[in-house]
Amino acid sequence: MPTRYGDGEYSGGSMERPGLKQLLTDIESGRIDVVVFNKIDRLTRSLTDFSRIVESFNRHGVSFVSVTRSFNTTDSMGRLMLNVLLSFAQFEREVTGERIRDKIAASKAKGMWMCGLPPLGYDLPEAGSRTLRVNQAEAEQIRAIFTRYLALGSVHALQRELEVGGMLSKRHVASSGRVMGGLPFSRGALFHLLRNRVYLGEIVHRKQTFPGEHEAIVEVSLFSAV
Repeated sequence: MPTRYGDGEYSGGSMERPGLKQLLTDIESGRIDVVVFNKIDRLTRSLTDFSRIVESFNRHGVSFVSVTRSFNTTDSMGRLMLNVLLSFAQFEREVTGERIRDKIAASKAKGMWMCGLPPLGYDLPEAGSRTLRVNQAEAEQIRAIFTRYLALGSVHALQRELEVGGMLSKRHVASSGRVMGGLPFSRGALFHLLRNRVYLGEIVHRKQTFPGEHEAIVEVSLFSAV
């Protein structure tokens, strides 16, 4: 078949890949006898997923061949070698994930903003920096939200007041052009906002907080009262 089932931009650690899904669909429809791939870790890097894929291959009489390695999946030794290689591929993926998580934790402990969209009141760090930038207009909105909550004593009442006043959540435009946010606050979003210690100039990692490199926009006394 002339079809190439490519998933170059997706990780081999997941089966949520359009090319792989289309391949499995074509196998189930009986269109394929042999699957040819470059390396086994491009087919999958998960033992659990591999067992599902092999089960589907066997059920439909499909064998598979590596261009760079000699595999024969028709005998037990070939299947053993595949499982050994996949074990190493899965180990490598898990170790890489641990390293990334450790690096993020260490950077957050230094007060850096590591990832994700900034909350209302801040803009993304400048290129080459990990420090959130205060958006002065939005910072005033945040202080007003905290102050009004103290006066109203209810998130439900606060939500209604903000909706009537036309105050919206932070608007983000992704590189793809997709627009996120810019909507009336939900109660859940307000609960999260009023507890967000980023506004105290802190960085939160799981259940720990660290002094952040960015500037606080809410006074400690106001945050504590809220």
